[in-house]
Amino acid sequence: MDDADRLRNRTWTAPAPLSGHQLERLAAHAAEHRATPGEILFSAGDASYDFFVVLEGAADIVARLGEPDERLVASYGPAEYLGEIGMLTGERARFDGVMRSPGRVLRVPLERIQTLVAQDPDLSEHILRTFLERRANLLRKGTGLTLIGSRYDERCRALVQLFSANRTGVTWIDLEEQQDAEALLRELRVPVADLPIVLIPGRPVLRNPLPADVAAEFREPPPTPDRGTGACDLLVVGGGPGGLAAAVYGASEGLQTVLVDAAAFGGQAATSSRIENYLGFPAGLSGAELAARGVVQATKFGVRLHRNAHATAFASHGGLHTLTCEDGRSFTARDVIIATGARYRRLDVPGIEAWEGTGVHYSATVAEAGHAAGLPVAVIGGANSAGQAAMFLARTSDPVHLLVRGHDLDHSMSRYLIDAIASNPKIRVRLRTEAVALTADSAITGLEVIDHATDRTSTLPVRAVFVFIGAVPCTDWLDGQLAADAKGFLLTGHDLHTDTTGRRAPFAFETSTPGVFCIGDVRSGSVKRVATAVGEGSAAVRLVFERRRADGADLVHP
Repeated sequence: MDDADRLRNRTWTAPAPLSGHQLERLAAHAAEHRATPGEILFSAGDASYDFFVVLEGAADIVARLGEPDERLVASYGPAEYLGEIGMLTGERARFDGVMRSPGRVLRVPLERIQTLVAQDPDLSEHILRTFLERRANLLRKGTGLTLIGSRYDERCRALVQLFSANRTGVTWIDLEEQQDAEALLRELRVPVADLPIVLIPGRPVLRNPLPADVAAEFREPPPTPDRGTGACDLLVVGGGPGGLAAAVYGASEGLQTVLVDAAAFGGQAATSSRIENYLGFPAGLSGAELAARGVVQATKFGVRLHRNAHATAFASHGGLHTLTCEDGRSFTARDVIIATGARYRRLDVPGIEAWEGTGVHYSATVAEAGHAAGLPVAVIGGANSAGQAAMFLARTSDPVHLLVRGHDLDHSMSRYLIDAIASNPKIRVRLRTEAVALTADSAITGLEVIDHATDRTSTLPVRAVFVFIGAVPCTDWLDGQLAADAKGFLLTGHDLHTDTTGRRAPFAFETSTPGVFCIGDVRSGSVKRVATAVGEGSAAVRLVFERRRADGADLVHP
């Protein structure tokens, strides 16, 4: 690879170099090392890796080092550093870090850099923003894992959606599209019966894996109970903004806290390209940034984090509550805060299942947007999530059709989004419009819609559809054990209307089972806003202590 190619790779991943003062602060926690050309700093597949800053010379990030298809991902020079957000969130290294020329590097141990990111505002801002930008670019380029399978295979589509939910960069080799796929399978000696397969740098090939098999590659910590009781103090189920807030506040108040999520932390908010109305961020911030900062804070206070922990069962007995996950992990706690949120309802059109994850999406991140770059798309929905998706997709797609079943946006969308959409020439709002069918050959070619104002049917030429309609509470795992409203959202506090003779009335946010609280979108009557969920998360932790006082349970004093 020539110098021009290296420069192109640097421009999309290189931050502004560290300042002299920043280097001095890092050096106080680091060991200086003189490196030789070709020296491996870390390898793909490493369970964790340290933070390296180049002082002299140059270092490369390389995919598939030493293989015929070796590829340069990025190059770094003096005062620049290696890594991306997975370093801080406990993911395995996906690439090799290798010295390209003789030089000197600072090596900061992982635990030290985690502490600095949590305690040094200046370094934290620089490193987090850079790491998040790098992850976004990896997603845009599909760099990282490789998935080989057919779009018509339900198992393959499930993996595509899993990687999207985990915001993991992946190159998908679709057997129906790419002619060299069969040759690659022969080279790997993989029979069709073993498909789909996942290739992870530095790891064995995963053949026809279950989501739990892929999750195991994300280096989950064991659910070890403490305090000699077999139970943690607080279990938070759901890692969106509300769940992250509850975990941070619980741990900071002295509770031994465990946070689990069915996918990556951040929830639906993490798929938002820009949250404009969150207090303290006048320029807005992305949902991924909010989630990453929350994870760093949770780690700082000692929260035990478990991603890809898909809940399947729940039981309460003798003042303890136990959650069981699909992969066999189980967690027991004295108090539980449920923050599992709600998922978007599936679009009710024939044959949509075959296109979910390939042309029909329920989130709009850089990964999904990359597949529709330069192409016309449709966004279905009239709330803030649909508006944010339309604005984000309009950066790379043209036109963006925003289909709204209602008469206007005023009753469902924030004014700042309505004004932004109205001023964007790429977005075409269609009110009182409903999708009724997809048209497709080897890919989606159009969306058939009906205009209820005129009762006319037409076909929009679009290549991807993004769905943000309805809200289905994520409560299947509870199997009806907690009281819920007619739509399945959990009832709490005074909404329970239960006979409290012989027992105390439930606290606000407390469900029909004492010691089990509920916050955020999954709660009946909640306000569907990020700030609301964060506030409820902190308030629920305070109520955990109130509950224990009222019930005479042992207390961990905050």
